[in-house]
This record gives sequence, structure tokens and C-alpha cells, in this order.
Amino acid sequence: MRKLIVDSNKCTGCGACEEVCSKTYFKVADKYKSAIRIVKEEGRNTINVCDQCGDCMKMCSPMALSRSANGVVKIAKDTCVGCLVCVAECLRGYMYYHDDLPVPFKCVACGLCFKSCPVGALSLADA
Repeated sequence: MRKLIVDSNKCTGCGACEEVCSKTYFKVADKYKSAIRIVKEEGRNTINVCDQCGDCMKMCSPMALSRSANGVVKIAKDTCVGCLVCVAECLRGYMYYHDDLPVPFKCVACGLCFKSCPVGALSLADA
């Protein structure tokens, strides 16, 4: 299964991963349109990104969520009705939505964020 591996201890909070993600998928530098998020709490940076657990797939009535051949959970935009149940039910908080977008979004383990990380806080694994 392909997924991102994070080492929050290395993260400096520069936001390069958030920027490349939002620019790649939504053509705008907006951390709220990024499927990877850096949360700064008590002087520490935590990297939040989907771990491809698949729990969201169980909650999707229209069955717009499925697992690809490489194990990545993907959203079928043409099937998704935008109910946001997957966002509400993601226990880890890794499914996102933005008011400008008709459907939620999540990490698809493309690897661009790890390539952009200047300190090596991210890596891509096929486990």
C-alpha cells in the first residue's frame, strides 16, 4: 500500500508541502486546499496526512470512495454527492473540504510533497 510516512520531529513548519499540494491540485497556494496539513501546537509541528486506512470507505453511501490497485483511497468526483459524511467520520481528521469545492479531498500519495520537503520530514512508502 502506498502512503506517506511522516516524521513530525523533523518538520520546521515551512509549509512547502502544503503549497505544492494546493498548487498541484487546485492551482492556488492555499493551505486550506492542501491534503497535507501542518498543525502548530505548543511549539511543535505535527504533519497531518491520510494514512490510507480506508475507514472512510465504510461511511460513503454513494460508494464514491474506493481503493486503487496501489492501496490509495480515492474519491470518484462524478459519484460523490458532497454530503461530507466522510469528512465528519474520519476519526483522524484527514479528509478535508473547502467551501469553494463541490466534493471533499484527501491525500492520494502522489509524492510531490515529500519531494518538496527541504528537511526530509516526509517519505513515500509502498508497504
